[in-house]
Amino acid sequence: MNNIDYQIKTLEKMITLYCRLKHGNKVEICDECSEVLKYAHSRLQSCPYKENKPECKNCNTHCYNEIMREKIRGIMRYTGPRMLIYSPVDYFKHVMRSKKPLTPKGEY
Repeated sequence: MNNIDYQIKTLEKMITLYCRLKHGNKVEICDECSEVLKYAHSRLQSCPYKENKPECKNCNTHCYNEIMREKIRGIMRYTGPRMLIYSPVDYFKHVMRSKKPLTPKGEY
């Protein structure tokens, strides 16, 4: 799975879990969460870095407007720790993918 597809899938899982836990929606996500997901999906698809895309939090180019950026941060802040309980495999995959490669000894 390429980097952008992986990030879209991860966001879908996090937003779905957020909506289920915060808004009580068990079958479908609410309109507000659906709007955030559609927006994030469109921004990720049009990322100028394509497959070399860093994690959004580590990117110098902010594709999200301030309002949506704050919504996504809130969703991730709430859902991130809960992913360990509700989806531990995805949680550990995300943690491992998010790690920066270690710098070889002697390089700074």
